Amino acid sequence: MLTPYKDKESGKKEQVAHMFNNIARRYDFLNHFLSLGIDKIWRRKTIRSLKSIPSDSNLLDVASGTGDLAIAALKLKPQKIVGIDISEKMLGIGMDKIKKKKLDQIISLQQGDSEDIRFEENYFDAITVAFGVRNFENLTKGLSEMYRVLKPNGRVAILEFSKPKQFPLKQIYNFYFKRMLPFIGKIISKDYAAYTYLYDSVSQFSEGEQFIDELKKLGFKNCTYKKLSFGIASIYNANK
Repeated sequence: MLTPYKDKESGKKEQVAHMFNNIARRYDFLNHFLSLGIDKIWRRKTIRSLKSIPSDSNLLDVASGTGDLAIAALKLKPQKIVGIDISEKMLGIGMDKIKKKKLDQIISLQQGDSEDIRFEENYFDAITVAFGVRNFENLTKGLSEMYRVLKPNGRVAILEFSKPKQFPLKQIYNFYFKRMLPFIGKIISKDYAAYTYLYDSVSQFSEGEQFIDELKKLGFKNCTYKKLSFGIASIYNANK
């Protein structure tokens, strides 16, 4: 199993929480800086893929981090948005952001495990995840939990990195993600392993049709995906 810190004996879940606690202070800056701001566009497109859900919906944002996708989801005019994440420091930054924007009546963030979601079955109208599913310790369990708490006909939108296949973007992407990202990430966040893990986790992630097959096995229907920015990221949509 791929973990962020190869010299530690703790499990992936604990290491991922430690990693995000480590880089939380610089996470938003690095996200926007390293993607040249394109990550904001990707999030908006992810939310637009849910435009068919009712305007008074309850929405769950899994692996919510500092809350950027939860905030973007306000475009859907939901009744309530709940964000869960295992990183206490990421959530702290997210809650500060939400309070400053005076959104805490609609958006709440809480520490929670994506593989053991503390809500009853058929609770949410929609679920979002941005760059989180590849960090699950047990992908099948995490996706199963999302399925469990989703209402019948409810919709999921999952934004995740993928790998460009065409020359020369494939070569440029590999150089940037494998060489430049860890170097820049180390300088700014002081955690080299976090951005080495980013490349490795994307490389090992079952993207495209393989990920669609994972969703179908768990009972999701109407499963589709759309590549973004020449395949650097993908949005996966499905219904319960």
